[in-house]
Amino acid sequence: MPEPTEAPSAPSQERTGQASTPKGERRRQALVEAASELLVESGFAGIRHRAVAERAGLPLASTTYYFSSIEELVERAVEYHGRTELAWGRERLAACGDERLDRDELCELVLDLLLGHNSRDGGLDVVLLRYERLVGSGRRPYLAPLMREMGDELHALLVEILAQAGAPLSAAEVTRLIALIDGTVVNALIESDPDPRGAARRVLRAELP
Repeated sequence: MPEPTEAPSAPSQERTGQASTPKGERRRQALVEAASELLVESGFAGIRHRAVAERAGLPLASTTYYFSSIEELVERAVEYHGRTELAWGRERLAACGDERLDRDELCELVLDLLLGHNSRDGGLDVVLLRYERLVGSGRRPYLAPLMREMGDELHALLVEILAQAGAPLSAAEVTRLIALIDGTVVNALIESDPDPRGAARRVLRAELP
């Protein structure tokens, strides 16, 4: 089946979501990555068929050809972004080998995973957009299973990182720590603190064993 160059009037169920050829897989992945970039930059509102296609450099019809709905595209973008961050965290942990992370490195790695490593440069907007996305996912029930799954993976990774750094916490204690950091960040955002990561860092340092 030839790939479309302009938007079809009503794609059939058989056509949507197809990416059975290597070229199709590459195009589908390009759309997912483009949607992920827009998600980080603009939140859920940024993921629109035209915006995604333009970012990926593909015809507008590609989004409806490879994805059955905008919800499917959003879900794949959220999954791609979340799993990329988890993979980065695992790679960072593996790179340490038997070398123990010092307290500063540990704090920054934990904050990278909770606030995003692009928050290292400081500033309000990056962290604000991230928490808007997290809260916004609650308005999209179709994301709930994925968010729970990736949340569990994040918790497990944090337990492993803390243990490797000589600051072991139980799963329940990690859950409490995340809640404490989230509360600190939200309060900082409410107060328009120019450095919400700094506020989270201070709390994290005080809570680590």
